[in-house]
Amino acid sequence: MPGRLFLCATPIGNLEDASPRLARTLREADVIYAEDTRRTAKLLAALGVTGELRSYFVGNERRRTADIAADLAAGRDVALVTDAGSPAVSDPGASAVEAARRVQAEVVVVPGPSAVVAAVMGSGMVDGRFVFEGFLERRGRDRSRQLERIATGDAPTVLFLSPHRAAADAEALAEACGEDRRVCVARELTKMHEELWWGTLGELVDKWRQDPPRGELTLVVAEAEEPEPDLERALEIARRLVSAGEPASAAAREAAEATGVPRRQIYDRLVR
Repeated sequence: MPGRLFLCATPIGNLEDASPRLARTLREADVIYAEDTRRTAKLLAALGVTGELRSYFVGNERRRTADIAADLAAGRDVALVTDAGSPAVSDPGASAVEAARRVQAEVVVVPGPSAVVAAVMGSGMVDGRFVFEGFLERRGRDRSRQLERIATGDAPTVLFLSPHRAAADAEALAEACGEDRRVCVARELTKMHEELWWGTLGELVDKWRQDPPRGELTLVVAEAEEPEPDLERALEIARRLVSAGEPASAAAREAAEATGVPRRQIYDRLVR
């Protein structure tokens, strides 16, 4: 029988957020793969966990994925962790799941703290849907397309920001979305210097120009506001249709469908 792959979410700052289930899973695993073995060693020490610890990060992911597959095929239980938060969420992990499926190993999720969910909760800006974009692309067409999605999106967007690129990313977002777009910055979540800041992208650009940000940053960007229906444009469409022989009621209905202006409002103005 193959072993099991445990995808383990770890604390994003406060070690008290580690669950008893996480501690038990790490204690019982035959081998633990970690994005940064030095940081994970501190977590394991705090939880009283000893065991085999191996690295698994972007630079050695392909080789380590083969090792994970071999361990699972040999019947060993494997735990996978990242520096903070959840594997495979803007961190390595997807390839390990693919490896587990190839050898028909069971995949078990051990959920836990999430900067994405914590930022959404604290922002007060999300009521239902939201979009998670991870980190902004660094350059080129992919970055432009991503900024366009955020600028025109009909749901709030959650982003991770690197403190080294945060100021430049904020300027790019302000240019794409407009300086008046509302945002919430969640900084150092669950840590000693945790901070939630609300404002606009223009205010954020000014703030970070004077005082560059430090620490782990999660940004919630409000959705694009729907433009106000254009009554004058709707009337222009309706009048053209009437001039072409359409009845006023039919013209008002077509103009309403094209512009979003209420049909009754268009019709009243037409007949008046």
